[in-house]
Amino acid sequence: MNKGSSDSGERRAGEGFKRELTAVIPHLRAFARGLCGRPDMADDLVQETLLKAWAARERFEPGTSMRAWTFVILRNAYLTDMRRARFRGEYDEGLAERILTAPADQEDPIHLGDLHRALQTLPPERREALLLVGAGGFSYEEAAEICGCAVGTIKSRVGRARAALSAMIEEGKIPRRDISDVEAHRAILDELEQVSGAEGSTPAD
Repeated sequence: MNKGSSDSGERRAGEGFKRELTAVIPHLRAFARGLCGRPDMADDLVQETLLKAWAARERFEPGTSMRAWTFVILRNAYLTDMRRARFRGEYDEGLAERILTAPADQEDPIHLGDLHRALQTLPPERREALLLVGAGGFSYEEAAEICGCAVGTIKSRVGRARAALSAMIEEGKIPRRDISDVEAHRAILDELEQVSGAEGSTPAD
């Protein structure tokens, strides 16, 4: 193969990668907002993810999931931000609404802000699993690969997260806004710091 043919093949491969990368941007943005809630921070995370993905494009295996590959990059960037204590946002309430619906026999609708605050009380590894499977549409296997843990661990985290949210709603134990919001954010920061600093150890479920 001559140099001209090689260059042409590389250009086609680069264009194909760019098309796939562009197609996952809405998914990246939704995941980023689900994690941090602030549109400006989410956009920064997405931009950083796109730059890192493009720089690492030679390591992407054609035929595999671009969405899962880029979610790993975004998740790692997010955890790095947590270690730098840059998080000051709230979780996306619209995304939370899609994650958990009210029981069919519940007469009074749940205020979306209540669900928002209930979601914040979950341990970060369970909230992340619920975002990936419940809102992101990933399979348990894909979510496990993104989080670097066993499939059974993801299933356990999602199940426990949903059970905890349902119990809080049914028992009326949703945190009050005037007491818990700031404290919940601080607690989430502390827990995320512990989770991100404990990579390589046995995953919690």
